[in-house]
Amino acid sequence: MKKLILTSLFVLALTSGYAQKNRTAMASVATKTTEKMTIYQFKVTDISGEIFDFSTLKGKKIMIVNTASKCGLTPQYKELEALYEKFKATGFVIIGFPANNFAKQEPGTDKEISGFCTKNYGVTFPMMSKISVKGDDMAKIYQFLTQKEKNGLQDSEVEWNFQKYLINEKGELEKVIAPRTTPMSDEIVKWIAN
Repeated sequence: MKKLILTSLFVLALTSGYAQKNRTAMASVATKTTEKMTIYQFKVTDISGEIFDFSTLKGKKIMIVNTASKCGLTPQYKELEALYEKFKATGFVIIGFPANNFAKQEPGTDKEISGFCTKNYGVTFPMMSKISVKGDDMAKIYQFLTQKEKNGLQDSEVEWNFQKYLINEKGELEKVIAPRTTPMSDEIVKWIAN
């Protein structure tokens, strides 16, 4: 009888310890999912193969744009570069993410993409390594940009090449701009200037 009581007490102690651990773990998960993410949590690889840490952009307005070299919207590179040149001194930066998700319009390697951007459009804003911006292999940074539970603003889908995501000085998503809206549009220029 004594053995049975000891065994029961041992099992009870184990299960309450397990339950306590589970409650603690679940509270931790709940805190993490309700904690608003910012762009500063991300580190990615740039087009030269170096690590690019978004936390280095604290206090700046950021435009993130998925790019492609063989798209009808590819000439937007010219306006993106002009916009960057006009406002970079005010704490504005553009980050380009080449992606081959739409009609295979970015087939090149990082080296080929870099050469294309420099030669044809004189791109000087930071370009990152080619990623996926939709589907099962969507990059984590684009999961943040497109999922309200992570960005705190809205759910969105990358519709095509040259969709723009505007991030405020606190690292929070503030606006999603359609691919066909040109970089020098009033909506974008006013957002940067304010």
